[in-house]
Amino acid sequence: MKPAPLRLRRACTAAAAAGVLLAPAIAGSAYGASPATLSAPASTTPSPTTTPSPAADTEFVRLTPAVAARLDAAVLRVMREARVPGVTVGLWAPGKGSYVKSFGVADKATGAPMTTPLHVRIGSETKTFTVTALLQLVDQGKVGLDDPIGRYVTGVPNGDRITLRQLAGMRSGLFNYSMDDGFIKTFEADPHQTFAPRQLLDYSFKHPVQFQPGAEFDYSNTNLILLGLVVEKVTGRPLHEVVTRDVVERAGLRNTVFPTSPDLPAPYAQGYTDQTASGRTEDSTRWNPSWAWAAGEMVSDLQDLRSWARTLATGTLLTPATQAERLKTAPMNIPGTGYGLGIFDVQGWIGHNGSIPGYEVLPVYLPEAQATMVILLNTDTQYEGQEPSTLFGEAVTSIVSPDHVYPGHKPLAPAK
Repeated sequence: MKPAPLRLRRACTAAAAAGVLLAPAIAGSAYGASPATLSAPASTTPSPTTTPSPAADTEFVRLTPAVAARLDAAVLRVMREARVPGVTVGLWAPGKGSYVKSFGVADKATGAPMTTPLHVRIGSETKTFTVTALLQLVDQGKVGLDDPIGRYVTGVPNGDRITLRQLAGMRSGLFNYSMDDGFIKTFEADPHQTFAPRQLLDYSFKHPVQFQPGAEFDYSNTNLILLGLVVEKVTGRPLHEVVTRDVVERAGLRNTVFPTSPDLPAPYAQGYTDQTASGRTEDSTRWNPSWAWAAGEMVSDLQDLRSWARTLATGTLLTPATQAERLKTAPMNIPGTGYGLGIFDVQGWIGHNGSIPGYEVLPVYLPEAQATMVILLNTDTQYEGQEPSTLFGEAVTSIVSPDHVYPGHKPLAPAK
């Protein structure tokens, strides 16, 4: 379906669903009425408007108490089915109100409730920050999107032909290092160990290229490791420093960090995963995320992800021309979806999902209604082959934006 979370074994080109459920306690509730075939031609996603369109009344429903009750029921149903410990859902739209609630537990051992201020690991949402840092360098004239990666990083298969644009658009043909059996065994033997970017590339480069540059869409974490190295080479600074100073701080985010250790800022939710050597669910909160680096190492919270979803979709950190390049999408493998430069458009929702052992996030923005949806949860365990964040996204959007259902299924009944 659509671009994938950053996983170990189950790398997919879609964000689908799954989880682990305890008795669903509800906390932090609030609502109000406050103000792929790449042979197809690439499309340009319209830039988000500064005011909601006249059709906004039909694009996104008013978040009344009755709608909030329907959302409660839908979220709790997904929690039960997918056995998710804790989830937070946030919805905001001008003139339509807001819905912000946390359900379940943040810590299965203590029973501490899931609450809205908690930090979580954001997995592949990190890609949006790394690509933004790269595109800022494009704006500064320091790199070109059609530069070959071999100009900046040596030893890359097809490095004289793969461009930065193809890396950011997941069209390089390079093997995804996190699908390498040797990497998976090494990681599972000790998920607390530290990986260096060049180590990760070694796992990828021992495999033949999957296809010629630009020929297909294939979601690969290897692409982002290379782009992170480009940012470091051009700026002369560590990637975490560039992202923090040039992206996070400029975007006004106060609770988003690019860590250099397994530490999370307090308060945080515990994370649970079945991506373990035994296959049993374990607490992965303190696992070292260095293996994800530029592709998935960052940490954030609900309100920062709300702000970032809009910043990312509207391109306020970039020139209009560069943002337009970012939003040019080519089809993925279901109708109504496309991937641009470190960003997707799924049924009109613009953004990116994220998954890393123990956590998933889904921050997206619907330009027609200026609506933002953020979903974050403390498991990545799949349910019937789908990512749990996608199950929640589908359940929520079936109610609030029936003409824009994420990830693309039609609602069973029209929203009331």
